[in-house]
Amino acid sequence: MRGVALGVQDYFLLGGRALRFAVSRPFYWRDVVTQMDRIGVGSVPIVLLTGLFTGMVLALQSSVELGKFGATLYIGNLVGASMVRELGPVLSSLAVAGRAGSGIAAELGAMRVTEQIDALETMGTDPIKKLVTPRLVAAVITMPLLTIIADAIGILGGLIVAALRVQVPPDTYLRGVGFTLAQSGFVGHFFPRDFVSGLLKPVVFGALIALTGSYYGLNTGGGTEGVGRSATRAVVVASMLIFATDYFMTQLLLVALPPGP
Repeated sequence: MRGVALGVQDYFLLGGRALRFAVSRPFYWRDVVTQMDRIGVGSVPIVLLTGLFTGMVLALQSSVELGKFGATLYIGNLVGASMVRELGPVLSSLAVAGRAGSGIAAELGAMRVTEQIDALETMGTDPIKKLVTPRLVAAVITMPLLTIIADAIGILGGLIVAALRVQVPPDTYLRGVGFTLAQSGFVGHFFPRDFVSGLLKPVVFGALIALTGSYYGLNTGGGTEGVGRSATRAVVVASMLIFATDYFMTQLLLVALPPGP
């Protein structure tokens, strides 16, 4: 139990130092751009597939249930709300955790067991500022963008199923998506509330993915076998943190951004 408590303490200390270094010189902007390419651009294909098939399955399942009440015209309402509020942010974050989170842990773990991180410290370079902060900044910037892609492609997937299999007119489907988002209320009289809350979550999820991967990578031991263990643990722990944080953030956002009348 004491070991778990110390691990949690080290995790939050790592997060605090990485955030502090994000606003202090020197800035490793080139490393940030490199990580944005690896975490963000590299994750686009898996996010596209995740969003597309999620939207298609949602439309397919909802058509069965709504069809019992002759309400298949509301498929767009259901798919739009589900993708933007929950499934887009959570599923895209889980996909990135599986791909990029494990990659961060494996990369830093390999640097640890080959003593490259020790070499950085010997040269006077803080490994947290050089290695962790760029990955944290890159993940926080790219996760909301990946979520927008997942939301859009999920709604498109639902449109394909609704139009081709359920014969719902595309304009009716899209009107349902827009109506549902508008019905949730607006932030600043312009941005739909669901859209704003759906983009706040990926910012936190991105930070969790980068910090969890970095924590297990920096604490890797046991040679190449230990690198594999760190990558696996990073994915498992990041996924659990995403689910738990999603619940508490939803509670908080319901209070901070109450639904419209």
